[in-house]
Amino acid sequence: MSDPLQQQIKNLARQYAPEMIEVRHHLHANPELSYKEFKTSTYIQQQLTALNIPFEIKAGTGVIGLIKGKNPDKRIVALRGDMDALPITEENDVPYKSTVPGIMHACGHDVHTTCLLGAAKILIALKDEWEGTVKLIFQPGEEKNPGGASLLIKEGVLQNPAPQSIFALHVHPGLEVGKLSFRGGMVMASADEIYITVRAKGGHAAAPQNTADTILIASHLIVSLQQIISRNNDPFNPSVLSITSFQGGFTTNVIPSEVKLMGTFRAMDEVWRFKAHELIIKMATELVHSMGAEIDIKIDVGYPFVLNNIALSAAARKKGEDYLGINNVEETELRMGAEDFAYYSHQLPGCFFRLGVGNKAKGISIGVHTPTFNIDEDAIEIGMGMMALLGATGAE
Repeated sequence: MSDPLQQQIKNLARQYAPEMIEVRHHLHANPELSYKEFKTSTYIQQQLTALNIPFEIKAGTGVIGLIKGKNPDKRIVALRGDMDALPITEENDVPYKSTVPGIMHACGHDVHTTCLLGAAKILIALKDEWEGTVKLIFQPGEEKNPGGASLLIKEGVLQNPAPQSIFALHVHPGLEVGKLSFRGGMVMASADEIYITVRAKGGHAAAPQNTADTILIASHLIVSLQQIISRNNDPFNPSVLSITSFQGGFTTNVIPSEVKLMGTFRAMDEVWRFKAHELIIKMATELVHSMGAEIDIKIDVGYPFVLNNIALSAAARKKGEDYLGINNVEETELRMGAEDFAYYSHQLPGCFFRLGVGNKAKGISIGVHTPTFNIDEDAIEIGMGMMALLGATGAE
C-alpha cells in the first residue's frame, strides 16, 4: 500500500461521512430481528445497485457483493458487517429513534452495516488504485443461534471466490471515538445455551415426604454445577457457567411438579468446551436422579470462540496505527461475550477489531444491549475508512 492510497481513502471517508450518517439513521429507525431483515436487505441491495456493485443473496436475507480492483486475482479479502437488531424497546430521544415497537439496533449492527456500505463506496471509487478483489458480506442473524455466519458458510460464502482473509469491526462504547483496538489469538468466548427441566409428581408443601421437592433439587443443582468450573477446569483457561432463569411454583403451599432452569456456558477452548458439556449432563442427571426426580437436559451448541489470526491482527493493528496514529490504537480486552464471526475465524485467517464509539464528554458511554445505547457518529468516518483500507490492502 502506498501513502497516497491511504490519504485518498481518508479523504473519501471524510467526504462520504455525512451521507453515511444518514444511512445509519435510516437503518437505526427501521430495525429488524434476526433472520427477518427483509427491508434491510432490500435497502442494502439498492445501495449496491446504485454503486454498480454486483451481488447475490444467500441465507434468505444475506447480501454478498463483489468489488474488483486492478489485478483482481492478486488477493481476495472479505469484509463482514452484520445487520440484525435486538428485541429491545428504545428509550433514546433522537430524531432517528426506532420506529418499530420493541425492536432496536442496541448492538450497533446499523453502524457495522453503514461502515461496510461506506467502505464499498470508497473501494468502488478507487478501484483503479488498489489490487485484488473484495467480497462484501452483509450478514443476517448474528444475535441468534445458529448464527447467520454458519448459514452463509454452508451456502458457500467462502467460495467462488474464496477469500484469503476476513475482517470485521464491532462498536465499543467503552472505547473513545477516534480509537481502534485489536487483539491476536483468543478474543471472545464460545456460547452454548443450557435448558434443564426437573420433574416429580408434586405435592403439598406441608408433606414434602410424599414427593421429590423439585425446588430444593433444582437449588442443589445450581450450586453443584459451579463445581464443573471450579474443580475440573484449568484456572488459567477462561470459562463461565451461569444459570440465569429459575421457573417453578405458583403459590406458597404447593411443591411444583416441574422446575425449569436456563443458563449459558462460555469457554475459550474447544476441547474443554465439549468435555464440560459431558460433565454438566452427567452431574445434573445423577444428582437429580439421586434425589428422586427426573430430568430433561439439553445443551444447545452455539458459536465457537473467536480466534483472531495473530499475524493478520498484528498487521491490521499496524495499519490502524498508520491510519489514526499509534496513540489511538489499543489492545482489545478478552471478553466472555460471543460473536458468530467465530465461524469465519475457524475457517480462514480473520481479524475482529473494535471501533471506538464512546464520548464521555457528550455522555455517550452506555453499553450495548441496553435501551439507551448510542454512538458518537464521528466513528462512522473512521470505521468505513479503516474497513476500506483493510479491503484494499488485505493488511499487507
